[in-house]
Amino acid sequence: MRGVRRSARGESSRRACREPEPFTIDRQVAFLTRARSEPCYKTRGAPHAGRTRPFSTFRLLSARESGRAGGGGFASADRAYVGSKLIPTTGPWEVDDVDSEAYVSQFSGDGSLLIAGFRGSRIRVYDTEKGWKVRKDISCRSLRWTVSDIALSPDQRFLAYSSLSPIVHIVNVQSAGKESHANITEIHEGLDFADEDEDDEIDFGIFSVKFSKDGREIVVGNNERSIYVYDLGANKVSVRIRAHMADVNAVTFADESGNVLYSGSDDSLCKVWDRRCLVREKPAGVLTGHLDGVTFIDSRGDGRYLISNCKDQTIKLWDVRKMSSTITRTHPPRMLDWDYRWMSFPSEAHHFKHPDDQSLATYRGHSVLRTLIRCYFSPMHSTGQRYIYTGSSDKSVYIYDVITGKTVERLSWHGSIIRDCTWHPHYPTLVSSSWDGYLVRWEASGDDDDPSMLAARDQRTSPYLLTYGDPFML
Repeated sequence: MRGVRRSARGESSRRACREPEPFTIDRQVAFLTRARSEPCYKTRGAPHAGRTRPFSTFRLLSARESGRAGGGGFASADRAYVGSKLIPTTGPWEVDDVDSEAYVSQFSGDGSLLIAGFRGSRIRVYDTEKGWKVRKDISCRSLRWTVSDIALSPDQRFLAYSSLSPIVHIVNVQSAGKESHANITEIHEGLDFADEDEDDEIDFGIFSVKFSKDGREIVVGNNERSIYVYDLGANKVSVRIRAHMADVNAVTFADESGNVLYSGSDDSLCKVWDRRCLVREKPAGVLTGHLDGVTFIDSRGDGRYLISNCKDQTIKLWDVRKMSSTITRTHPPRMLDWDYRWMSFPSEAHHFKHPDDQSLATYRGHSVLRTLIRCYFSPMHSTGQRYIYTGSSDKSVYIYDVITGKTVERLSWHGSIIRDCTWHPHYPTLVSSSWDGYLVRWEASGDDDDPSMLAARDQRTSPYLLTYGDPFML
């Protein structure tokens, strides 16, 4: 989470390239992305298989009716192609208006629930199928500063939430009561990640928490430069890895097996960990290319590709098959003196390039300042993971095309930083959560007369301020 980067002037110019780099991407990942998000060979038909012009929905329907799509319906790539054209850009409509900053948000696996965490001690669960009504209002326990992360179990019964403390709490989100006050109306079970041999629990903070795909384990990244895995059945920490040289801001499981982990840190590195051959806390591999702290990691779910967001103002796409077995440089290239928590990013550093960059592609345009901003692949079902989307410090959501690197859409309405956002797994709906206290949704289309649609007069820079209007009003 720390943001200071120092180097002698002139030294950075020798270590990193200052020239703007044209966008490039690995051919294999481009091919795989097209195969998932563009009409399949049967649908195109042999005479048109090499065409580059867009297919219309009418042509896809014709292909289905004529039997060229195979089976009785669309192929998954055909469905994703249609869905990828329905980008949620209309709106926004209000989901909630809270008197504190929105830090994290995520849809459940089936999209029936939306969970959002706010600074202070509040988490809310919304029923997306019943008018976005609050299904559960959770008052958290033992929080320091904010809810730093949330994770929903695969069966959607339990929610794990973390803070800048060594305790992760578990709450049943399917219980009958709407109000859940920690250990008053409901039990919030605490999982203690503190090392019994350490005495500095007061300084221990967790930045990232994830359930394994089978729901039996929870992995966290923390400011002790470590990754911890908690075995829920045994009710204890089963794995401790001193993983990085700085805070571990992000950690996730690579795929459904649960054997491989990805981590990202303020030491600028992404690392891959294989628990089947974990010896002396040595990673299976290291991914080098960022020039500053990594704020978030998202796995494509195939055990091969991942993306990372970074304070160097880039998102990078990685292939774990290209990772190094060791760190090529003890000290990564550093840029000018700056601190992302309160300074603007140096303009001359926007096109610095790591001399040992192993990434497949780099996406630029958004801003990563003041907080650990998150990025994701768009849903597989509806878009074939054709896009990468991210929050931004400039109050917008950016949507990039994976293959071209271009900014496809920029969603702007909020009055403050958008730290997190989440795309519905099946529908063209995207929810953004901002430090202005608003949780809003964007749709591919919608009713402009809906009273929940927000206007410019509703904007504000902070949940503690009145909406824009008379600046002298208290």
